[in-house]
Amino acid sequence: MKKQINSATGLLLPLIDFFHPPFKKIMNLQTFRYAVCGGLNMLCGFLIYFVSFKYILREQTFDFGFYAMKAHVAALIFSFIFNVLFGFLLMKFIVFSDSDIPASKQFFRYFMVCLFNLALNYIMLKILVEYFHIYPVIAQVFTVFVVVVTSYIAQRNFSFKISTPPEEIKD
Repeated sequence: MKKQINSATGLLLPLIDFFHPPFKKIMNLQTFRYAVCGGLNMLCGFLIYFVSFKYILREQTFDFGFYAMKAHVAALIFSFIFNVLFGFLLMKFIVFSDSDIPASKQFFRYFMVCLFNLALNYIMLKILVEYFHIYPVIAQVFTVFVVVVTSYIAQRNFSFKISTPPEEIKD
């Protein structure tokens, strides 16, 4: 697994860094990497949400037998599971590879932030869909923007915080 991660990192880092020069004046390389990886994770998560909601669940209640959940909530759970795993790999190996916190502690912190974000997403989605009657996919798009800002602040200052001030990543 480590070989595959190193191989993927070796491919992704130069590709992401190649597109950084036009953004140098507004963000450093690490912030740019965060934006690209976070954006990629968000788009993949939204795609999973949409496909789950529209085509797998067919906008119908998902019944476990002992508990039933509305399709927009079940789709949120599906996309959450993917986003936690994929997002952690991107953040750990692409964006915050210089963090000196042990991987298990990073993952625990990352997961805690993700759970908070899931709760925030769930509450906002429930309110927008069930009280304001906004179509679930549109409501999820709006909700994602709020969650992204919250996640950025928490991941940078908590999950992948380093004990010494970071050196500027050289271009």
